[in-house]
Amino acid sequence: MPRYWVIAPIDSQPADFFEKVWRFDVENEVISIGWSQFGDVSGMSRGELAEVVADHYPEKPQQTKGLITNMVWSFCNEIESGDVVIARRGRKMLAAVGTVREKAFYETGKNPDVDHRLFLPVTWHQEPRNKDFGAVVFPMPTLAEIDETQFQNLVEGSGLELAKSEEGETYENQAEFVLEKYLEEFIVSNFSGIFKGELQVYVDEDGNTGQQYTTDIGSIDILAEDRRSNSLVVIELKKGRPSDQVVGQIMRYMGWVKKNLAQEGQRIRGLVICCEEDQRLSYALEMIDHVDVRYYRVSFSLSERP
Repeated sequence: MPRYWVIAPIDSQPADFFEKVWRFDVENEVISIGWSQFGDVSGMSRGELAEVVADHYPEKPQQTKGLITNMVWSFCNEIESGDVVIARRGRKMLAAVGTVREKAFYETGKNPDVDHRLFLPVTWHQEPRNKDFGAVVFPMPTLAEIDETQFQNLVEGSGLELAKSEEGETYENQAEFVLEKYLEEFIVSNFSGIFKGELQVYVDEDGNTGQQYTTDIGSIDILAEDRRSNSLVVIELKKGRPSDQVVGQIMRYMGWVKKNLAQEGQRIRGLVICCEEDQRLSYALEMIDHVDVRYYRVSFSLSERP
């Protein structure tokens, strides 16, 4: 049985650079990844690779170093002939789908436009190509394995099923859940105006944006920063979930951000966005410092004349 992988060939921005690198991959029927500073890792053991990663990123959290090690190891040793690869452009667009022909190899100078040295031979399919979902559907890491159902959702469906979902989540209001999936996109697209320039969407040192920010305990709806107060702000949309579930989730994410992203002296704040007043949520937040709640309004009407 094939395994299914999502790989980002290069950062989606700047767009012209992505196009140049991606055109090379398509024309040469390969997909490549970076981390050329590690040297030829293709023959290393997993332990040796972990040491090389640690030597190059001594300042990164252990979790991040482990993630990089796992991605490079999987690319070189776990992806096999017959596996299926989705190349993604950013986190909203499927660039192409292909079938792996051989295991990865190491070669210097193969692509003159980018210093990538690890290449995976792939036969790219004609369809689908450049499928834009209009919403975040792909995981953040450069390389991630998905299951067959998720693959089918991406290739044949809307891909929304790949967005954040925690085991055991329940919804008090399914309509609110659906609405706020689209609301998230609206907030991110109009972030500066909504927050009057006080908050910016977070971008980490690897260029990952704060929308659906991936952690090992789930994906944060929006991670922002307030540079005036030197704060990181975890923003969660209630999405029809019970108040206790939302409160527990945002506290977990705030703890993760404090441990893995915050600099010394940097504050962590939380913000819950919901449609209507929830007395249970309000009572819970009365006892929690640094977590606020805001309400949104949606107006829709029909008229005979414009």
